[in-house]
Amino acid sequence: MVYIYKKVIGNKPYYYLRASERKGNKVIIKDLAYLGNSIEAARKALNNPRFKDRIRKAYKTIHNFIESNHYLEKVNSLKLKKDIFLDKKLPEVEACKLHYNLTFKKNEEITKREILKNFIIEFAFNTTSIEGNTITSQEARNLLEEGLTPKNKTLREIYDLQNTEKVFFDIIKLNEELTNEVITRIHSALMENIDTRRGYRTTDVRVIKAKFKATPAPYVLIDMNLLLKWYLENKGKLHPLVLATVFHHKFEKIHPFMDGNGRVGRMLLNYMLIKNNYPPLIIHKKTRTKYLNALRLADQNDLNHVRRENYFKLLQFVADEMVNSYWNIFL
Repeated sequence: MVYIYKKVIGNKPYYYLRASERKGNKVIIKDLAYLGNSIEAARKALNNPRFKDRIRKAYKTIHNFIESNHYLEKVNSLKLKKDIFLDKKLPEVEACKLHYNLTFKKNEEITKREILKNFIIEFAFNTTSIEGNTITSQEARNLLEEGLTPKNKTLREIYDLQNTEKVFFDIIKLNEELTNEVITRIHSALMENIDTRRGYRTTDVRVIKAKFKATPAPYVLIDMNLLLKWYLENKGKLHPLVLATVFHHKFEKIHPFMDGNGRVGRMLLNYMLIKNNYPPLIIHKKTRTKYLNALRLADQNDLNHVRRENYFKLLQFVADEMVNSYWNIFL
């Protein structure tokens, strides 16, 4: 229900546009906009077309809040094993997983594909933007939904988005253990028409603005084998989100390719989540600084160690990105 709400402070009235929705015994309320301090001003403000969009967004926000809390209550009724990395974020992550498996996956195929398409467009825009792609969110949507090429953008930027979409749809269907061959294949597909250099690098690379030194070229394959060995040894020990996030960080620190390491790393993170029946996530362009700072804190670990004090910030950040990605797209 949407209505005008009057609040009186010091004998002076203030009018707000308010939305509410009942869920069981609870009523969820959200103020949409301040309308002024007279009923005439409130009525005039309501004639503004922008309020229609605010009302629509408010209902979505309320609906998301209700659904996420419904599944969070279900998760809280279970006796979850505590996780030192996810800490209080664990129930929120598990609520996403529960809805993903019990609700999203039971949708009709066409509905699932539409939701995934929307997710992948958002993922492609954000993961490429983090690496400097200048195509806007709306241009990315026009390109991937309508095939409309954005003006004054390079072919590299266009292929960057198109390749990301294609690879993501491919990894959803892929059912292979994580290996060097799988990783280099994903890299090659992401770099198609962008960079001809294939396979792990054979020359040293300097990571701009990074405080760590990437693995020297002669040892890249050795370190990747060590990372994959660590991954297999910890599959049953670490929570899947922890496993995938720590792998992502260690992969970025090795920096096995000449180009595309960030995009490959975020794709692999989602590949591991999907294969463990967790929803994929988006690391957003707007949170890039937090993301890089959290990665830098984790740089203090070597390939074999996972210290809580170094990884806690990164895991809390990634858990938040999963929760925000999920309830805003998969409902």
